[in-house]
Amino acid sequence: MPAKQPAKAAATKAAKSPARKSITYADAGVDISSGDRSKQRIKMLARKTFNKQVLSEIGGFGGLFALDLEKFPNPVLVSSADGVGTKLKVAFELNIHHTIGQDLVNHCVNDIAVQGATPLFFLDYLASGRLDPSIIETVVRGLSEACRANGCALIGGETAQMPGFYADGEYDLAGTIIGAVNRDKIITGENIQVGDVLIGLPSNGLHTNGYSLARKLLFDVAKYGAEQYVNALKDKTGAALMRTHRSYLGVIRKLTAAEVVVGMAHITGGGITENLPRIIPKGMGAVIDRASWTVPPLFQHLQELGNVAEDEMMRTFNMGIGLIAVVPAEKVKRVKAILNRANERYAIIGRIVRGERTVTYN
Repeated sequence: MPAKQPAKAAATKAAKSPARKSITYADAGVDISSGDRSKQRIKMLARKTFNKQVLSEIGGFGGLFALDLEKFPNPVLVSSADGVGTKLKVAFELNIHHTIGQDLVNHCVNDIAVQGATPLFFLDYLASGRLDPSIIETVVRGLSEACRANGCALIGGETAQMPGFYADGEYDLAGTIIGAVNRDKIITGENIQVGDVLIGLPSNGLHTNGYSLARKLLFDVAKYGAEQYVNALKDKTGAALMRTHRSYLGVIRKLTAAEVVVGMAHITGGGITENLPRIIPKGMGAVIDRASWTVPPLFQHLQELGNVAEDEMMRTFNMGIGLIAVVPAEKVKRVKAILNRANERYAIIGRIVRGERTVTYN
């Protein structure tokens, strides 16, 4: 058995050992100071969206919002959550970040507005590998501007640093919206009847859906550059892909105030084929006249590049129709007048028929 080391010798040896480096969160890739600077900028942008219903400041554990019971005496809350998807890849390529927040808010606003709801407040989630305060501020500025335009408050969210999870220079963006509607004003589609008319409102482009296929066709198959002008698109590739997702809130409010619609469908992922049946009652379907509107050049070129089947196009992209309103035949004339006064383009694209919640194209 070895002899026990004298206490004095052990102490001398420990004193001569090199000190171990103190590891910080920054060494792991998370810059808390940078995150704090970003949060301060975000707070100022969020405050610009506040109204008297907002009872909290950005930075608390939860956002507080007081419901206006005079406006909503019999309220039902309506919510939706979504993301921007691989449209973000185009934003990274072009270093364009100011419209991405608008895409997200407008998408979520449309999802609840088609049910008759008024947007109340919005929460965002933004995660990246390493935070670039200037980019984060640009993204949140887009969120703030869209919230103000749609009359809702940006009352909170989460900004996360996740080193090793996201590639440098990339981030993910998602959000949740909460709105309200009085119970007797909810629009579910349950009153849709055979013979009702389908009125389509135009999209701005892909909006926020179908980007995985579009990017493959434009960048991998056609080998276009993001800054390349393409005659068939009548625009640069990146610009065509980055057109902002429309908010239909203004026109929806006009239609619902006049009580002329019995159902509305926001045409997002799944196209008309999968979104319109979501509001059609059992025992009914829809017939769509494909010649009733002009498909924008972007969709036409995508189909040509990949020899994409018509059915695949119709269940992947919006094909130029971003919103469909279902209108009783006797109210179509009034709807046309409302849309004309609003300088809103539209097309009569089909009718409700007997069927099993399917869409047929003529």
